[in-house]
Amino acid sequence: MSQSSGKPNAIIFGGLNTCSRSLAAFLVPESGEALVANLRIVDKYSVHPPTTYLGSEFPKILEKPNVEYQQANLTLPATVSHVFDPPEGQAPYTYVFDLTGEVRRDRPEMIHIQQTVTISRLIGLEAARRKVAAYVRLQLPFFETSEKGSHDEKENLKPLGTQGVWWQENLRVLAAIEGLNLAIVRIGIVYGPYVEYGAVASIMTVAAVYGHLKRQLKALWPPGKNSMNTVHVEDVAGGLWACAKWIAKTGRKEADILAGEDILSNDKSKVQGKDVDFLPDPSKKIVAPLFNLVDDANTTQLSMGNTVTGLFGTTFGFHDFITTTIAKFKLTESMIEEINEDHVGGWTSMITSSKPPVTNSPLSAYLDESDLSKSVIALNNGKIKNIVGYTLTKPEFNQQQLKEVVDKWKAEHTWPNNEE
Repeated sequence: MSQSSGKPNAIIFGGLNTCSRSLAAFLVPESGEALVANLRIVDKYSVHPPTTYLGSEFPKILEKPNVEYQQANLTLPATVSHVFDPPEGQAPYTYVFDLTGEVRRDRPEMIHIQQTVTISRLIGLEAARRKVAAYVRLQLPFFETSEKGSHDEKENLKPLGTQGVWWQENLRVLAAIEGLNLAIVRIGIVYGPYVEYGAVASIMTVAAVYGHLKRQLKALWPPGKNSMNTVHVEDVAGGLWACAKWIAKTGRKEADILAGEDILSNDKSKVQGKDVDFLPDPSKKIVAPLFNLVDDANTTQLSMGNTVTGLFGTTFGFHDFITTTIAKFKLTESMIEEINEDHVGGWTSMITSSKPPVTNSPLSAYLDESDLSKSVIALNNGKIKNIVGYTLTKPEFNQQQLKEVVDKWKAEHTWPNNEE
């Protein structure tokens, strides 16, 4: 703990391109009292000059006297150890937030292993060696659930592709580290101010184009439940903080009793023979506290489509039976290019005709195969409410939330202003 304030010192690892900017702003807000005494953020990106999108508010957080950013190569054990060392005269870091991991599905398997498993393991080992009070791991939704009902933490969710396999395996690696005060937070589809990453940002961008063109946005998959559970990025930050306080107070042994779940292994064929010598035995039972974090909206493809298109003055529909049947079996390159043709050109037109023109935007109207493939995310959020005591601040997915996102992008001139 900080010797002066009684507040913990914290490190956020990774996630500068996903959720760590929002977490940093939650822990050390631009105005108001900070929740931590000192905050260090560590990632591979540069912030001066930026080599990833930062949004207009995060640089103001970096100017705070108790916030420090370090650009580092976290694949090196010596580097990981070094970034845990506090500045002279400062108490050790006792809260660790692990938001590392490869988020691009199209990367080679060894990149997924290195960027997701190797890095996280090095951080976890060092955190355990230093006996940190809380180690909270963020699990992004690189998995899918059954369409029937919502699913709790005891159920074995299907990893999506190679990326999902190694994000899942990483949980076993962390959970197996002796003495690590670990809590895992598994989230739905994240959205919110300055979140240019993920399905909601993509759908908003495409819907804006169809609203501009005064045409209906059509989904590739036929109507059905098609759950796409969402979570606001401010609740991601709040949930991570709540779990950090909970595990710090509870300790790993008691936390496993109260909230532990079997962290199941992937199919052996997917992880063996990959030149990774530190994976736990697939037959070994490994338990760790695990919490789902989604809002209360029970968002589906249909409700998301209606909410987003309504914001931009258009409607949501579905492609014909033949198109959806073909897509079900194989999304060809020509189909993907045909789908993208209109809205990519429309987005280009919108940003160039904007008043003022948008010269640099992190947003794209291009949808790749992973964007267009069907996946179902239906999670039950009761456990984090009941055990950790977390209360959602943004329980609904609605147009008011989305309008705030657009307004903030417009204010920083990364979203087009095409109003007459």
